[in-house]
Amino acid sequence: MSPNEIIELFKQKPIDKDWSFSEYKPSDTGKWTHGYHRYPAKFIPQLVEKLMDTYITDRTASINDPFMGCGTTIVSAVSRGFYASGTDINKIAFLMTDVKAKPICPDYLKRKVNQFLSQICPLEKDYELISRAHIEPYIPERHLEKIDYWFEESVRDELGRILTVINEKEESVVKFFLLVAFSHVLKTCSIWSLASTKPTRDLNKRTTLPYDAIKRHLFKMLKGNAYFYDVVPSQVKDDTDSYLKLRLGCAKDQPVEDNSVDLIVSSSPYVTSYEYADLHQLSTIWLDLAGDLKEYRKEFIGTSYKNYYDKSLKSHIAFKIVEEMEGKNKKKAKEIEAFYIDMQEVFNESYRILKPGGRCCYVIGNTKLRGVDILNAEAFVDSLQHSGFKFDKLIKREIPLKILPQTRDEKTGRFASKDNADSQAYPTEYIVVGLKE
Repeated sequence: MSPNEIIELFKQKPIDKDWSFSEYKPSDTGKWTHGYHRYPAKFIPQLVEKLMDTYITDRTASINDPFMGCGTTIVSAVSRGFYASGTDINKIAFLMTDVKAKPICPDYLKRKVNQFLSQICPLEKDYELISRAHIEPYIPERHLEKIDYWFEESVRDELGRILTVINEKEESVVKFFLLVAFSHVLKTCSIWSLASTKPTRDLNKRTTLPYDAIKRHLFKMLKGNAYFYDVVPSQVKDDTDSYLKLRLGCAKDQPVEDNSVDLIVSSSPYVTSYEYADLHQLSTIWLDLAGDLKEYRKEFIGTSYKNYYDKSLKSHIAFKIVEEMEGKNKKKAKEIEAFYIDMQEVFNESYRILKPGGRCCYVIGNTKLRGVDILNAEAFVDSLQHSGFKFDKLIKREIPLKILPQTRDEKTGRFASKDNADSQAYPTEYIVVGLKE
């Protein structure tokens, strides 16, 4: 399919209401372990399930997600008894997915959580007890300045004591479960403005007390795990590690063999979109996942901190987008170019791991930046063909359920509140399907 034919197809494509999932409530989209941790712009499990229903007939199928994020595809695959593999460069995202995808015996987990809560506050009604307890707070020394920027001293010390208790846990499955809960409550306990799409302090914010926050969220997680445990097939529960191949690393290098995957379902980063490293920085500093945050950001695909001078684009559509942006902003043009170069290499890897007859399904949206139409989905179709795929199907869907605002100021390209913005960043999105013949 030529670039012009691709662009014309997108112009004519109507919205498919069957893929909007507007009838589902947050309790439906956050079922099982999907509600363990907040995550920006995540897609919903119903979308993954519908794609699996459409393309999978083998009970022993293998599902892959090169951009695991918070684990929606991986968890959905495990719930069906499928083999699941994937990667994420974001260390907290990898932790989320690893925890969310592993069903734990509910009685055992409930006992361990109650033991933990009694350790951090032995007398539940005496909230001040934790402050008097002989627990040395663990606060990563190299991030102390940043932690003090976001947290009041008393909250910081209490979080440090809670983290000390978590770090002493010997069972890794329990320790990681608790770390995800700890990570989730950090923004609630900090002066981070929850209304902002960027790291912003709210000095008037009423923060939640750490013990209250983590206790409430752990009880929610216990319920989610119990529901998940009930739906996961027994053979997976008995040997979960055999069904999971997850790796902390780049999407260009998947932990599976050639021609071994039946279906890829992924929502890649969006060019000029959210800086995931920034949005998860509280977790990164508290869990001491990176030393230099600036260097850590450079590893991410879709970041504004990356550009290439030794690689070139294959997609004509991507080239035209970059060319038009160069007339507006050369730095932004290099960032966009780097994104499409990275994605071309990801598509090459997708082609390597898929079985003949297998499909890759990439969820992506278009937007406008500095007056330039950023045709991500069209560029993806073009790039998939350069990787050897046959363009198989295009689905256009509304996105009624997305976390984080989807509006931006057209002149600056910055995300903004609905009241202050003049355009929608991603009013609809596409599922682009490539077939490996």
